[in-house]
Amino acid sequence: MSEKYCCMVMRINVDCNSCCRKLRRIILRMKAIENHMIEKQQRRVFVFGRFEPGDVAIKIKKKMNRRVEILEVQEMEGEAQNEGE
Repeated sequence: MSEKYCCMVMRINVDCNSCCRKLRRIILRMKAIENHMIEKQQRRVFVFGRFEPGDVAIKIKKKMNRRVEILEVQEMEGEAQNEGE
């Protein structure tokens, strides 16, 4: 796993509620992702946690059988490192 926290925004075409539920199940089963938000109307997914952005996108693409486009990745320092200073 990565040392830094990442916040990643992806674009995934989720047409219906069942696709949205399937995507939510896939994300919840990934242990590295701590928090997520799915915007169905804008077709965007936000994920936050300690992970490699490319690995998460590839895993979602394989399981959903849909195109996944990474729009933005922000890396943040870990909270434990900042408290020690």
